[in-house]
Amino acid sequence: MATIVDEKGSPELAAISDNDGLEENAARVIEASVAKTAADKALVFKQDLRIVPLSAGIYLLCYLDRSNIGNAKTLNSNVHHDLLSDTGMTSYQFTIALMVFLVAYAVFEVPSNYFLKKFSPSKWIAFLMFSWGVMTIGLGGAQSYASVTAVRFLLGVFEAGLFPGLVYYLTFWYRTEERSMRVAIILASATLAGAFGGALAYGIGHMDQAGGLSAWRWLFIIEGIPSVLSSVAVFFYLPDYPEIATWLTVEERALAVERLRVEGSHSHSESLTWAQAKSTLTDWRLYAHFAIYFGISVPFSSLSLFTPSITAGLGYANLYAQLMTVSPYAVAYVVTIFVSWSADHYNARGLHTAVSALVGACAFMASALLPPTSYQQRYGCLIVACSGAFACIPPLLGWLSSNVESTAATGLAIALNISFGAPGQITGVWIYTADEAKKGYPTGHWVNAGMLFFVAVGSVALVFYYRMLNHRILRRGAVGGETVEKLYRY
Repeated sequence: MATIVDEKGSPELAAISDNDGLEENAARVIEASVAKTAADKALVFKQDLRIVPLSAGIYLLCYLDRSNIGNAKTLNSNVHHDLLSDTGMTSYQFTIALMVFLVAYAVFEVPSNYFLKKFSPSKWIAFLMFSWGVMTIGLGGAQSYASVTAVRFLLGVFEAGLFPGLVYYLTFWYRTEERSMRVAIILASATLAGAFGGALAYGIGHMDQAGGLSAWRWLFIIEGIPSVLSSVAVFFYLPDYPEIATWLTVEERALAVERLRVEGSHSHSESLTWAQAKSTLTDWRLYAHFAIYFGISVPFSSLSLFTPSITAGLGYANLYAQLMTVSPYAVAYVVTIFVSWSADHYNARGLHTAVSALVGACAFMASALLPPTSYQQRYGCLIVACSGAFACIPPLLGWLSSNVESTAATGLAIALNISFGAPGQITGVWIYTADEAKKGYPTGHWVNAGMLFFVAVGSVALVFYYRMLNHRILRRGAVGGETVEKLYRY
């Protein structure tokens, strides 16, 4: 510190004055930093109240309308008023109807994010929501295998863009480290939809032949209507971008834009360039994530569609089998939220993915080994299997998005990831066959166990790989004196 002489020529008094000035400046800096942090937290909380519940509700309705065909297959089958009996479909044709949905889902996922940015999130998501709601209601009027298959294909077209779209949408509002938990809450609503779906199917099952319609038709109609009506609310209420959010103050809008200047997307951001797309497509590291997601997609798909069939094979008759699907999904919801919070809190998404997958794999393996008549034990295994399988998905997706170098490429990477999961979901529709019902579906359980073991091993291997890359980056910076590159997260 330089010694400055004051007007009276006293260097001691000048030094004291200088120290006082530094302390005042430091105090002002600290005070401004604390105020900015408080404002930042208040803004994020305000965004959460507007965006997260609405996004989770949208995905809940999407998942409900996607998976209710599994309930329709077994609803009132004891009196032959189920989907297969009324439409004359065989079990094989039912599986084909499930598969065409997934084919459409895989094809239309990637281009959907382009339209989301082109037309704005609120308009595009509302359009998708209205369309899949209409398709779900239309399934209530299906009379044949051909009509069921055609409508399921269109349902896949319109539902395909929602989840990758929501993940991409969050980049307009949240920083990288803030997205994972919010994606988890949105994705966990799928398990909540499974619980609601079972309870609704149980209640709607008592409407059989009301108005001359079988209960499964009422199931599609009643569960499709909320999506159609909610699309209107989404059109007007879902905020598009912080820059034009009238529900934020001028100061809040400025802060929201500034927060995402480096780690976010914007309404005026340029579309994905070919160079960015090429960089994403040729980054083989991402394909390890895609392969792991393929593994988790098999149990995710099979549990989504065949849990009512599995519970029906555990000695629970007719409508009671629908009700017994509630517990596995309800427990899975709680476990998924906890695992996602823990993965973010400890910044260990790879480890949480591996442990959750391992728990689910062991539960599936135990269910396959138990005698078919061990109903209570196998039901307990189903609850644990659902919890493990669903809980490892949010950390896995958060892990991928946190390691994509360009925010412009995040939408492409997420869409590609989910598209790579489509073959896994298609596999999932084939592994629980009707002829194994009395045996306890051993093939399905073994396949799911194997896939989850693959997820666990792949996640651990990828963790070690990222640690090795980070070690190289740090060593290169220490030796060469260069600025350390962004480290990979695991």
